[in-house]
Amino acid sequence: MAPSGSLPLTLENIRQAPKALLHDHLDGGLRPATVLELAEATGYGDLPATDVDELASFFRTAAHSGSLVRYLEPFAHTVGVMQTPESLHRVAYECVEDLAADNVVYAEIRFAPELHIDGGLSLDAVVEAVLAGFADGEKAANAEGRFIVVRCLVTAMRHQARSQEIAELAIRFRDRGVVGFDIAGAEAGYPPTRHLDAFEYMRDNNARFTIHAGEAFGLPSIHEAIAFCGADRLGHGVRIVDDITVSEDGEAKLGRLAALLRDKRIPFELCPSSNVQTGAVASIAEHPFDLLARLRFRVTVNTDNRLMSDTTMSDEMWRLVEAFGYGWSDLQRFTINAMKSAFISFDERLAIIDDVIKPRFAVLIG
Repeated sequence: MAPSGSLPLTLENIRQAPKALLHDHLDGGLRPATVLELAEATGYGDLPATDVDELASFFRTAAHSGSLVRYLEPFAHTVGVMQTPESLHRVAYECVEDLAADNVVYAEIRFAPELHIDGGLSLDAVVEAVLAGFADGEKAANAEGRFIVVRCLVTAMRHQARSQEIAELAIRFRDRGVVGFDIAGAEAGYPPTRHLDAFEYMRDNNARFTIHAGEAFGLPSIHEAIAFCGADRLGHGVRIVDDITVSEDGEAKLGRLAALLRDKRIPFELCPSSNVQTGAVASIAEHPFDLLARLRFRVTVNTDNRLMSDTTMSDEMWRLVEAFGYGWSDLQRFTINAMKSAFISFDERLAIIDDVIKPRFAVLIG
């Protein structure tokens, strides 16, 4: 039951709430109109549609495939139009604009620099263009009274062999907006242990990293990410539910891996809509988010790919409210979970929690 004086929990009111986002792919969040305009500007001729609505429908339909591999196929088109400094800057700038409009106050946006060098750019030039776009977007949003901090994660593709190079890139730009490292792409056949050198390099430099694990592949992927690679967070991690047994009376028993992750407060970057699209879960109502939240795992709410999932942070929160009956205090807890798990410094995290998130939720809760 909502506290006396609190605003009703509606999608419109959720849009007013402050949000923290840890798992969002830059190349998965373009505006359909921007894809069309950049394709014309850069000479990219392989788009499946030339009408904005038809193109938006294509991305939604193609992504809702029930398979992670098929889900990733439409990214060829967004990546295809992100091969120049101007296009990278624009996409990054608009990303900040869109997040700020949804009252996201902190975001870590990830992308794979190695996918954006087909036009001749160096890896460093790619990162510089994206960081400039984020910085300019931040300034513009803040000038309009919308507080937002955006930082970057550089991602290596797990089926390629450039992870060491990308980890070194993360360290080179660590004081310029890059706060961590990630690996992404198809999980099956490409375990995180293939990239141990990169993770060791990050640890040697006292740097943070997350790993996509436990989305399309099960517990072995999660175990390797934590036990062998030392991940600070898990990208998705929904298959941890395979290590939790729930009896008929509702009592949950954790296996050793699940218990370890809960004990160590390993953050889960859960992306409900995306997980349904890739077939990781059957529906939002069947998503293990609620089970993990009730068992006090450190769960966070994320968008993954806003274009492909046709979603926002507000939409993701609203779907969870509809499915599980959450209240404002639950949404605040999930938001603070995300800020606690961010890759910025403790002082920066605490300032956003105490000065931005808690005061704004206090107004909503009443």
